[in-house]
Amino acid sequence: MTAVAPQVSQIVTFRLGDELFAADIFSVERVLRYTQPTPVPNVPAWIDGVIDYQGRVVPVIDLRKRFEFPEARVPADGRLLVLTIDGEWVAVTVDGVLDVSLLDPSRLAPPPALLRGLAAGYLRGVVRRGERLVVFLDVARLFATDERIVLERSAEEPARHV
Repeated sequence: MTAVAPQVSQIVTFRLGDELFAADIFSVERVLRYTQPTPVPNVPAWIDGVIDYQGRVVPVIDLRKRFEFPEARVPADGRLLVLTIDGEWVAVTVDGVLDVSLLDPSRLAPPPALLRGLAAGYLRGVVRRGERLVVFLDVARLFATDERIVLERSAEEPARHV
């Protein structure tokens, strides 16, 4: 019987401040230049608003606020990653996109045991990139069920006022 080699996947690596994160390339619909989202009233602070992408209203998430990082202005090379989550699009604000690279699953370490609870739920693991660590996100699990309802409502809200 021959051993089956682990399947290599591709990841998109991006930056929030000095920290590196990655998402599976199959969950990234598109990388866009950052544009200021249209604000939507009565949504959580981590929702910056909405954008129009391919004729659809897409909620924009500020990952800094979502991850409780210190606030900072979006840099000139800031981007919006349009992610596919359960067939819906959600854009997330990032400080920059580094590259698309191959990931050998054998190099992926599980999240540290210290990160139990919600945070560990949306981490697929950690991978070393040179001297740096890259946090590999499970974008399908970035938002709890009740948060997904808020995201859907934020995308519907602008259409009600047209």
